[in-house]
Amino acid sequence: MREVDLRSDTVTRPTAKMREVMAKAKVGDDVYREDPTVNKLEEKAAQALGKEAALFVPSGTMGNLLAVMTHTQPGDEIILGENSHIFCYEVGGLAKLAGVQAKTLADSSGIFSPKAMQEAIRDDNIHYPRTGLICVENTHNRAGGVAVSKVKLDDICNLAIKNNLPVHLDGARLFNAAAELEIDVKSLVKNVDSVMFCISKGLAAPVGSLLVGSKEFIMQARKNRKMLGGGMRQAGMLAAAGLVALEEMTNRIDDDHNLANKFAKLVKGLDSEMIRVRNVNTNFVILEVTDDIKGLITQLADRGVKISQFGPGLLRAVIHKDISNEDINYVVNQLVDVEGKFNE
Repeated sequence: MREVDLRSDTVTRPTAKMREVMAKAKVGDDVYREDPTVNKLEEKAAQALGKEAALFVPSGTMGNLLAVMTHTQPGDEIILGENSHIFCYEVGGLAKLAGVQAKTLADSSGIFSPKAMQEAIRDDNIHYPRTGLICVENTHNRAGGVAVSKVKLDDICNLAIKNNLPVHLDGARLFNAAAELEIDVKSLVKNVDSVMFCISKGLAAPVGSLLVGSKEFIMQARKNRKMLGGGMRQAGMLAAAGLVALEEMTNRIDDDHNLANKFAKLVKGLDSEMIRVRNVNTNFVILEVTDDIKGLITQLADRGVKISQFGPGLLRAVIHKDISNEDINYVVNQLVDVEGKFNE
């Protein structure tokens, strides 16, 4: 039986090239800054995004937490979307570990409005916490993989500059955003102060993310990483795969987006009353299900298709480098079969 995993692009497996370079990687103690492969990855990541420096971290969640910790002081308030990954899916680390509170704004379209942001910035009042940071996300996960335009990002950044506030970008799928917007990633993030991007999602490396920003910011983030237990010692084997991700995998992101559009088109062509396409953005396809969604997920799993619930009556299919045209055709056929079972 064919197996097709559409739950997330986190399930991507490293390429043969990645496995080869991991085995041969030169390593050292990264906490001492002596791992040459980690150093090379950090230099390449900083150059790719047009920033001064970068830091290799085990996960995107740690990268975002380090950004919050480094930009702020305990007791600050940060402004971010009510549907943002940092707020919804990072276990409350911003409160427990960074010691900041969240002011959330509506971001169902992928980003909040500059007007709402300006209204949320605290006045200088003895009773108020200090606004310390603005956080945005691109692509936006809970908005369904929406790529936020440079214009909208820059509107937020320009307002932040006027208010003397830093902006951190959760760019877990940043290269998906750049591909969708047909813009150079360096240009897209030019005006944000720090960026986290993952190499373990669509770029297919087995582990890791990069946090980029100014030299001073990264120096402090490196110390905070050590405090959180993120010093990885001989991490060059992992960084080697990350170098392949940046050198070879960023240029194939469009393939995933094209396949996502093909999948959406095929599902629409079924003219199903049970399963309909809500939207398709970047490598995300969001499906509306009018019947027993948990039963549908179980039925698909029995046929080798793994897919995630994305909210009441919604499924999320994430396309990645391990999904082929044949896989998509297989999934569509299984959807037809399952719907037939429900209608018996």
